[in-house]
Amino acid sequence: MKRVGILTSGGDCQGLNSAIRGVAKGLYEYYGKKVEIYGIIDGYKGLINGEYKLMKPEDFSGILTRGGTVFGTSRQPFKLMRVIDESGVDKVAEMKKHYAEMKLDCLVVLGGNGTHKTANLLAEEGLNVVSMPKTIDNDIWGTDVTFGFQSAVDIATNVIDCIHTTATSHGRVFIVECMGHKAGWLTLHAGVAGGADVILIPEIPYHIDKVIDCIKSRTKSGKTFSILAVAEGAVSAEIAELPKKQKKEAMANLMYPSISYKIAHEIEEATGQETRVTVPGHFQRGGSPDAYDRFITTQFGAACAKLIIKEKYGFMTGMVNGKVVPVPLSEVAGKLKSVPTDSKIIKAAKDIGICFGD
Repeated sequence: MKRVGILTSGGDCQGLNSAIRGVAKGLYEYYGKKVEIYGIIDGYKGLINGEYKLMKPEDFSGILTRGGTVFGTSRQPFKLMRVIDESGVDKVAEMKKHYAEMKLDCLVVLGGNGTHKTANLLAEEGLNVVSMPKTIDNDIWGTDVTFGFQSAVDIATNVIDCIHTTATSHGRVFIVECMGHKAGWLTLHAGVAGGADVILIPEIPYHIDKVIDCIKSRTKSGKTFSILAVAEGAVSAEIAELPKKQKKEAMANLMYPSISYKIAHEIEEATGQETRVTVPGHFQRGGSPDAYDRFITTQFGAACAKLIIKEKYGFMTGMVNGKVVPVPLSEVAGKLKSVPTDSKIIKAAKDIGICFGD
């Protein structure tokens, strides 16, 4: 009997259930009744606390289009994984214990950067682990695309589309703040697709005067409104030049709900033009996965099942040049895939007049 555990960790997103379905159907197709799949409740927390349930084949039916995760999820910071908590719990030891208790042959992990650090830690501790890349930020190393990303881009783009009509009607400046603390993939793609006039991402520190000049130039040309797509992790050139500790302190003491509100205040003061901020927030992570995310998660899941069948552990299934390939967890863990500042997308955006504040 083959025994496989599956968990989803970190923030939820579209495509988790379709990815779970993909690996489960792949395993049932090959092993039939000779496989047991255990759903681990609320991510690594469930593995630490021994909370899991034996799944049935029918449990994976009808979940292709469902958002969220049927197993639940939680955030368990990687930096605390080896820290003994107040109650004396050794998290790593407990995860290994419950892995053995379930008599697992493999643990399947779906998650983002922090999740993959812990997945690699468990692999180094001797557990058989395979993973799939999940995050709307698209910032996992070793894969051209993560699932959840395109669905989030669709939502953020729709927000920008809707903002266009009210911005035009009132002659306002609107800032749409997209998710992305460290990487600007979501903001970049949604900004280009939504026709934003200004796109600000963490990888390109902005000069507020250049943003203001862009807006003033649009006004002089007879355009009464402007749309900015701003990543929540966008940073000014002045702050970006500070030492790491001072930079962190400066961002923590913004005196605004987020960077977008600071930018809005500066624009309104400099131009006199009414400026508003829209934050779609967790809307970007919610709802059903789009067709593309269903398509790639099915491929990721099938590839994940194949790794288990071949007993090829310690890998993440990544999409590279349109093909799903195994990528060593040791290469993925701890690396961030940022937007290259010389990327073709940024060049094309600049070629049509989009301002990045640099």
